[in-house]
Amino acid sequence: MSPTTMTLAKAINAGLRRALEADPKVLLMGEDIGRLGGVFRVTEGLQADFGADRVMDTPLAESGIVGTAIGLALRGYRPVVEIQFDGFVFPAFDQLTTQASRLRFRSHGRLSVPLVVRIPYGGGIGAIEHHSESPEAYFAHTPGLKVVTIATPSDAYWAVQQAVASEDPVILLEPKRRYYSRGEVDPDAVPDPLHAARVVRRGSDATLLAYGPTVQTCLDAAEAAAAEGRSLEVVDLRSLAPLDDDAILASVERTGHCVVVHEAQRSGGLGAEIAARVSESCFYSLEAPVLRVTGYDIPYPPARAEHAYLPDVDRVLDAVDRSLAH
Repeated sequence: MSPTTMTLAKAINAGLRRALEADPKVLLMGEDIGRLGGVFRVTEGLQADFGADRVMDTPLAESGIVGTAIGLALRGYRPVVEIQFDGFVFPAFDQLTTQASRLRFRSHGRLSVPLVVRIPYGGGIGAIEHHSESPEAYFAHTPGLKVVTIATPSDAYWAVQQAVASEDPVILLEPKRRYYSRGEVDPDAVPDPLHAARVVRRGSDATLLAYGPTVQTCLDAAEAAAAEGRSLEVVDLRSLAPLDDDAILASVERTGHCVVVHEAQRSGGLGAEIAARVSESCFYSLEAPVLRVTGYDIPYPPARAEHAYLPDVDRVLDAVDRSLAH
C-alpha cells in the first residue's frame, strides 16, 4: 500500500481492518457498530467484510459489554470495545478500574487482559450532556490501565493496532471533533512506540504540552505566535499512562517555560500531574511557573456555551504571555 490521505476516522477504520485481518482472535463489540458502522461511522463496512460474529452489535449496556469483553480477553480473544460517547463509559467504570486493571497484579502475572476500549471524547461538536466529556484522568489514575490518545490520522492508524497487540488493557481516547481532520497515512512506515511523546513543532521560547483535541489548538497558537516573533515548541503527549517523562522534561529544559493544555477540568486533571513532574525535575531550568489552560471546574456546559469553556488559541497565547513575562 502506498501513502494516502484520509480522515482520522477512516484511519481508525483502516487500522481496525488490518488488526482483524492479522488475527482471527480480534473481535469488535459495541452499540450500533455493525450494520450502522457506529455513530461516527468509524467501523463502517467492517461487519459486512468480517461477519457479525467478529463485529458485534451489542445491547445498550456498557457494563455488560465491557464485562463480557474481559471474559473474552481472559479466554484468549482480543476484544475491541467501542463506547458510543465518553459520558457513557461510567456504567462500565467498575469493570475497568476494579477488574480489568487488576487481574494481572491479582494473579501474580499469570493472567492478562488484552482489551482495548475505544472512547470518543471531548467537546466541540455541539452535543448534549454526556456527549462531550473528558474522563482521561479517572483512567490515568488507575494502575494497570494504559491510556493513549491520538491527534493525527497516522497516529490513529498505528495506535489502534498497537493497542490491540498490547497484553494489558488500553483505553484509547479518540477526539471526536477531529474525526474528520485529514492527514497522510503510510501503511509501510515504522510507527513510534505506543507510549512515546512526539515534538510536532520545534521552538525555543516556550513548550506547549497537549494531547488529543488540543494538539491542533496549540499548533494554531504556535503559528499565531510566530507572526509576533515568538517560537513555541508543541509536544503531543500521545500517551497519558504512562507519560513519556523523558520527552516532556527534555523539551522544557530547552525552553525554560511550560504551558499544559487540555479540555478536561482543571482540578485533578492531567495538567496538574504533569506540572508537578516538570516542577520537580526541571526546577533549575524553569524561568517561570508551569501554567495550565484547561476546561473549568463545572459540568460540561450546554452546546451554545461550549466555546467559552474549551481552550482556544487566545487562552493559550495569554498563558504564554504570562509565562514569558516572568
